[in-house]
Amino acid sequence: MLDKLALILVIIGGLNWGLVGLLEFDLVAFLFGGSASLLSRIVYVLVAIGAIWCISLLFRDRTEDRPGSDI
Repeated sequence: MLDKLALILVIIGGLNWGLVGLLEFDLVAFLFGGSASLLSRIVYVLVAIGAIWCISLLFRDRTEDRPGSDI
């Protein structure tokens, strides 16, 4: 469950950075009242925590999470 939540947060962050890079438009800042607003900063921190969590996905054994994958 945490893996999927972290992945969703990283996807949100990646899409937001894509918008910033392509269109100079920060969707998170737009939605939550500017990049310095408390809500925007919370979203940015959650995306960062999600990215840190996703680093652990690189070092996990893929078969341990899937029941029946040892067949």
